Amino acid sequence: MLTLIFCDMISKVNRDIRIGFLGESFVNGTGDRTHLGWTGRVCQTLSQQGYQVTHYNLGIRRETSTELLQRWQAECDRRFPVGCDNRLVFCFGVNDTTLDGGKPRVELPQSMDNTRQILSRAKEKYSVFMISPAAIPDTEQNDRIRQFTEQLSLLCDELTIPFLDVFMPLSRSPVWLQEAAAHDGYHPDAAGYTEFARLVQTSAGWHHWFN
Repeated sequence: MLTLIFCDMISKVNRDIRIGFLGESFVNGTGDRTHLGWTGRVCQTLSQQGYQVTHYNLGIRRETSTELLQRWQAECDRRFPVGCDNRLVFCFGVNDTTLDGGKPRVELPQSMDNTRQILSRAKEKYSVFMISPAAIPDTEQNDRIRQFTEQLSLLCDELTIPFLDVFMPLSRSPVWLQEAAAHDGYHPDAAGYTEFARLVQTSAGWHHWFN
């Protein structure tokens, strides 16, 4: 038994795991005064568990799926060498559902087409994990985010890509919603991002993705 544990520890230390987190401001960690966001907290925990992790935060504020489609592959080609355990985590959608001139910045059918192109190409080269967009303290926009999340879940199931819905639990999280409302109406502070990280780290899909 001790030999198995020791071998598992050695395998974690020796694996060069590189994770790119791609998406919008919630990936960037906007609003978090510790500058860890949820991605930094997730990778911090992985390091504490013995994994050798290189963490690339590739979140861009205000970016939609249309803009992400144009840049994600070039970003990854620069950072993920052949021979490493290269992984991508995508999380986007709030900006697509934000109104501009009375209409969503990206209509839902176009959002899903963009997402299909991104995920289909990504899974050809990398191990991919998809996370839903977060909730915000706005009932009307949350309805659009919920529809986005429902369609995203179906798409990931079709493409056999692991998917985690954080929208529903965050839409009921007092910590997440209160911090977001107190800041700018969208982004929480450290406690909110800690809650987001907890949802990721305790999910069965995340554990399966690493084991």
